[in-house]
Amino acid sequence: MSYEVEIGRGKRGRRAYSLDDIAVVPSRRTRDPELVSVSWQIDAYQFEVPVISAPMDSVVSPETAVAIGRLGGLGVLDLEGLWTRHEDPEPILDEISELRGGTRAEVAEATRRLQRAYSAPIDPELVAQRLKQVRDAGVVVAGALSPQRTAQLWKTVVDAGVDLFVIRGTTVSAEHVAASGAEAPLNLKQFIYELEVPVVVGGAASYTAALHLMRTGAAGVLVGFGGGAAHTTRGALGIHAPMATAIADVAAARRDYLDESGGRYVHVIADGGMGLSGDVVKAVACGADAVMLGAALARATEAPGRGWHWGPEAHHGDLPRGQRMHVGTVGSLEEILLGPGTTPDGTTNLVGALRRAMATTGYSDLKEFQRVEVVVSPYQPT
Repeated sequence: MSYEVEIGRGKRGRRAYSLDDIAVVPSRRTRDPELVSVSWQIDAYQFEVPVISAPMDSVVSPETAVAIGRLGGLGVLDLEGLWTRHEDPEPILDEISELRGGTRAEVAEATRRLQRAYSAPIDPELVAQRLKQVRDAGVVVAGALSPQRTAQLWKTVVDAGVDLFVIRGTTVSAEHVAASGAEAPLNLKQFIYELEVPVVVGGAASYTAALHLMRTGAAGVLVGFGGGAAHTTRGALGIHAPMATAIADVAAARRDYLDESGGRYVHVIADGGMGLSGDVVKAVACGADAVMLGAALARATEAPGRGWHWGPEAHHGDLPRGQRMHVGTVGSLEEILLGPGTTPDGTTNLVGALRRAMATTGYSDLKEFQRVEVVVSPYQPT
């Protein structure tokens, strides 16, 4: 059943909900948090916590990718970021963190500095070197490319021994119409079929788009479009997808594709708009198998952004639709993911909060928790 509202006499729209608009409802049963499992598996890879780092330079360096892996999650390197463009990006990261960002002029200057830093060409040798650094640490290796760069760099990435290949863009479609004379777009179905490693692809924000991506053979689909803290996509392009509705729509596509394919399960990964532990809880409640976090992990003392956070949209050469945001620091990666929590606002012990929410509502694992009752109840901060 779909509920539409009249925007005007000539336009109707479907009502959609953000994660702030919903809440989880306790059931008649509770259990001890120690009896709850938050592990999940994609393809042959098992993880103790359902957390994937967003492939952003403010969040992930080779060192933090290893640290996240050792804490039970998955660190994903941005293979188009500073770490693959510069032999030593630390001085650049220092400079970016020292830029002011209050006035419009200061924001513009920070954007120009980001654009200059990312104008250096990607070095395939550095791509292989950074991935090898993670592999040598003995954790699952994951790297992300945009659809535009995948055809150029995929062989370098696979030869470097990547375990999970992430194709991530603001929006990714299985069908792209190119201009006359333009380079042929990436054929996702053919690419994924011929690749020997599992692929996670996205973002998608609707049932139809997700179903098409699932039919390409992807192991997982990222859900989200312009929902993160560093995005300005809604203001720049007028495009936005409230996350609660988007996740639920894509979870429905997963269910229908499971029947269509005769039992092939595609993982739904919520990507964006989850800065607090309660957001993670509600994303899983709406149907996500795991979450991809940016700002939440950029608050770690080890994060390369030094308390600042930005994504690839912030340094786009023609149309920036993201900005460098100050998120501060609240604790170590371990404290943010596993605790002990030191803040009462949902910025630390994210996994502990998820475990306790599942215990409070009586569910023992993530798949069960996806069936929890939710209500529309907009959060009103005091």
